[in-house]
Amino acid sequence: MVDTATHAVGKVRGMISNLVIVRAEQPVAQNEICYIHIGDERLLGEVIKVEEQDIFVQCYESTRGLKVGNTVEFTGQMLEVKLGPGMLSKTYDGLQNDLNKLDSLFLKRGQTSDALDPGSSWHFTPTAKEGDSVQAGDWLGEVKENSITHRIMVPFKAVGRFTIKSIVADGSYGLEDTIATLINPEGQELTVTMVQYWPIKRAVKLYSEKVRPFSMLETGIRTVDSLNPIMEGGTGFVPGPFGTGKTVLQHAISKQAAADVVIFAACGERANEIVEVFTEFPKLEDPFTGRKLMERTIIIANTSNMPVAAREASVYTAMTIAEYYRTMGLRVLILADSTSRWAQALREMSNRLEELPGPDAFPMDLTAVIANFYSRAGYTYLRNGQTGSITFLGTVSPSGGNLKEPVTEATKKSARCYYALSQKRADQKRYPAVDPVESYSKYLEYPEVRSYLQEHVSMQWVDHINQTKDILIKGQEVRDQINILGDDGVPLDYHLLFWKAELIDFVILQQDAFDKIDAMTPIDRQRFMLELLLDIYEMDFQLETFEDVANYFKRLINQLKQLNYSPYASPEFKTLLDELKTIIDEKRIM
Repeated sequence: MVDTATHAVGKVRGMISNLVIVRAEQPVAQNEICYIHIGDERLLGEVIKVEEQDIFVQCYESTRGLKVGNTVEFTGQMLEVKLGPGMLSKTYDGLQNDLNKLDSLFLKRGQTSDALDPGSSWHFTPTAKEGDSVQAGDWLGEVKENSITHRIMVPFKAVGRFTIKSIVADGSYGLEDTIATLINPEGQELTVTMVQYWPIKRAVKLYSEKVRPFSMLETGIRTVDSLNPIMEGGTGFVPGPFGTGKTVLQHAISKQAAADVVIFAACGERANEIVEVFTEFPKLEDPFTGRKLMERTIIIANTSNMPVAAREASVYTAMTIAEYYRTMGLRVLILADSTSRWAQALREMSNRLEELPGPDAFPMDLTAVIANFYSRAGYTYLRNGQTGSITFLGTVSPSGGNLKEPVTEATKKSARCYYALSQKRADQKRYPAVDPVESYSKYLEYPEVRSYLQEHVSMQWVDHINQTKDILIKGQEVRDQINILGDDGVPLDYHLLFWKAELIDFVILQQDAFDKIDAMTPIDRQRFMLELLLDIYEMDFQLETFEDVANYFKRLINQLKQLNYSPYASPEFKTLLDELKTIIDEKRIM
């Protein structure tokens, strides 16, 4: 229970769905949270606009039964998350209520649950000692949570430098037990437990500013790593219409990406897709630890039938939890599905506030809001010299598959990687259905990234990427000409160019997420296969008719796909490679 004796109290004077207009006599701050009373129920709300004595509050619950004159209590605090050991494997809603602790199939209005397990105990090992000088975010000790080393830190809200007056010895302690006492130069003491709180709409920035090194976040997905790589601490998004494979692609990335913690923010997707996440994620095996992927995963779940305000909060809750783990020196991956629902929540609240609408009635500042959120991802140096990162990958579900709609266009301006899912490729069963021509990675323009790829992958890697995209573009142009003029209407060289592009499509771009070997391709294997295909592209072949070209390249595709299903550098792989060389030599012009 929050003590509101010294804070403002107001009365409801109007409402529009979950937008509540409150009249308050005392000062109220922007983003301050409050409780709206309906009988015995207390509904959580957040101040989104202050206009003299009129306070506009977005309520995170159904406002059915709310009347003019109902009491509203303001707390003087912003919307916060509770941070500490025990968050991994949890499923939360957008307000960090533990959904597994609720005793009903449906979310009851006003019902809350503790984000952590109050009665749990953890084995704490101190890493700092009495007399050490510390400040916000510095590590005091650690506990083991599943496969993750969870750092216990000086609270983020601590201001200035402190000296450790006392710290407990190695042993088992409860979440709320005092594990350290800090004292500042003025003699004020600060008690530290394993739990701390942080507002979700304020970024945690407790690190030193240094030149950022670039390293690629390997996902094992060829169309991502080979053609449009995303960097650790980078940003990207996946727009695409319904049925193009966003969910499977997210599963593959969350399972295979080189990250320590995965946070899945289901911010307003359809109920059946949320159920799939709940049922599939606990079963996925972590290829890095051999344990269940859920042991290093947190799910933030909101379905489309929840109040829009709860959807709007969920992305911020996910990002704040990610910042907490980043400050531990961990690599965090956030997957948000779908940020379109978040944008729709922003649109609804903007319309209720009667603000000037932008394109498609979205807020005028939609681009700025999205850019501000994406900017919270990144690669950081901590003050102790360790590094941490947040890599953010959102999905966008544009209405009717229109990739020119406002949310997609606004996100393009902030995200560095663009993975456009194609309905046409999905209909052709070419998965993952990432369009190789429309998609891009702006990181390839950075000199630091080019140097990294030359050093860690291949000196010619960026040139190979550009050459591959050129081949695919030419192949697409030739396909259109063949469709218009017919097979007999274009020269044989055009058929060769088309099938060489198809070779890259079938062998590099297409990938079987359900095959144990093909699902995850290490970068060294990706390099080998791409260089092999580019060598074949440069070859000349003795083929007489377009039927000969099609039949021959289908043999090559079949042989190369068998390579994809074979363990890399194994005897089977080498045998298939020798057979491929024999097939090539049959028609190759030396």
